[in-house]
Order: sequence, then structure tokens, then C-alpha cells
Amino acid sequence: MPAQAARHRPPATPAASGDYTAFLAAIRREASRQGLNAPAVTQALDLQAPNAQVIQRDRNQPEFHLTWAQYRSRVLGARKISDGRTAFAAQRGVLEQQVLTRYNVAPGAVMGIWGLESAYGALTGKFTVVDALCTLAFEGRRAQFFHDELFHALAILNAGDITPDLMTGSYAGAMGQPQFMPSAYLKYAVDIDGDGRRDIWHSMPDIFGSIANYLAGSGWVGGESWGQEITVPDSVAQSALGRTHTRTHAEWMAMGIRQMGGAPFADPATTGAVLRPDGPGGEAFMVYRNFAAIRRYNPSDFYALAVGLLGNEIT
Repeated sequence: MPAQAARHRPPATPAASGDYTAFLAAIRREASRQGLNAPAVTQALDLQAPNAQVIQRDRNQPEFHLTWAQYRSRVLGARKISDGRTAFAAQRGVLEQQVLTRYNVAPGAVMGIWGLESAYGALTGKFTVVDALCTLAFEGRRAQFFHDELFHALAILNAGDITPDLMTGSYAGAMGQPQFMPSAYLKYAVDIDGDGRRDIWHSMPDIFGSIANYLAGSGWVGGESWGQEITVPDSVAQSALGRTHTRTHAEWMAMGIRQMGGAPFADPATTGAVLRPDGPGGEAFMVYRNFAAIRRYNPSDFYALAVGLLGNEIT
């Protein structure tokens, strides 16, 4: 996704253990008031000190300004596409027979998100989610956000979907192969394999189903494309483009915009927006309603384009 400007923060300083002990005691009391009393919750909150690695990661994130061309090269390399094709071949039956019969979502979109979020399940994060979220709720920066996510995580444990030791994710609490925050899990995670648990860590039907449910709940329209690469004359002003500037194909064609290879668009009445992330001379794309659905997974034009393109290459 497009990088933001680097943030300069003071180095992490370990919090006083007594302060953290008092913080955890308050969390336990609040959990009890909310009825989150399962043994798994008690086990997850049996913590001693803030996680120094989480604080270090949070305060020292490497951030870069990337052009679209640089981003595409970084996340859509030949290895990522090759691995995706292999994974799709292995999991195609699960995806098409168990998931897409329930959700009218394109397999490429599911595969693209899976690939970008966790490299097809290879990179899911090794942090214990409750430990990470407790640290971030205590540490102060965006404390309320992480406090809320912590209690969503405790609700998941209380329901028995996963055990504390298996509830792993990124340093910021993004969980499992789809990298759902706990709030997204509660809203979109589904039990496709029928074992009574929504397991986005190990169950391929649940992983694919949860991603598909997220897209469906975000406005995915079955049978429609997310978008396509196009040609745009350099003379078209950049100010006329962008995802908020929608026009019909006929209107875009009047401005000289065509499909790759120069062919006109088949349906002049279809409405879309044109993205040219790197400006005149750079790649350009026509995007439609399903692009917005992908973007709700991660609010970045770069990310949504990469998901769509990766999915096209894989499937």
C-alpha cells in the first residue's frame, strides 16, 4: 500500500511492572463484568510485563514513499505469482466447492487477498494476540483502539473458537491467514467446515470463506470485474482521474481512453473510474464497483490494484 511519511518517535522505555500489573487487574475486572470468564480468557491474561518486541515494532515501523511501479514490482514478483498458482491448484476444490457456492465472489479476489496478507498462509505472525493487544492498549499510542480490539479478542476466546496459544498474529493483532483484526473476525469470520469453530488459522474452508464473506459484506457484485488495465493519452489531465471521478465507458472513450491493445469498451453504458497512480506515462486502470469492495479490506488504491492483478495472474 502507499507508504506514509516516516514518524519519528522516542525509543521504547519499559513501563513499570507495577503499573502493568494494575492495568491487567483492571482488564480482568472489566472482562468479568462483560461475562468473559472462560478459562481461556484467564489463561490469556496471565501476563507479567509489556511485550518489548511489540513496542519496538510499533514505534519503529519502516515506512517508505513508493511509486505504484515500485510497489507493483515489490509485491507482484514472479515468485509471488508462481506460488499463488501452485496454491490455487492445491486448494481450488476447497475454494470452488465449499466456499464459492455460498458466496458469489471471484476466486481471484480471494486468492489475491490471501497472497498479499500472508503469502498464502506462510507469513501469519508469531505474536500471541492478547499479549500484543494488551501491550498496545497499555502503551498509550492508539490505546482506545487496541483496548477495543483486545476485548473483541477476549470474546473470541470466550466463545471457544481458538485457544490462547494458537491465537497468533502480527505485532498489531492482525490474526491468522486473512490477517483479520478481532473486530473483523467477529463480523466476518465463518465456519465453513462445520466443526463449530471459525478457524482462520488452520482451516482452509474457514479461511477462504471468511475472506469471501468479508468481500460479500463489503459490496462485492457477483459476475462483475474489479477492473482492467487500459491506455490513457498523456493529454488527459490527472485531475480528471481518480476513484471518485466516475464516467461511462462512452465518456471515457470520447477522451481517447481504450482497452489494452486499442479496442473500444464493449458496453458504452458501464460506469467506471480511471486510476493512473504514477501520472502521465505510467500504467492506468479502469476500476469498477468491486474495486471498492477490495479496498474496504485495506483502504489503499495500491493494495486493491495489487489484489486484483495478482488474482488475475493466479486464476
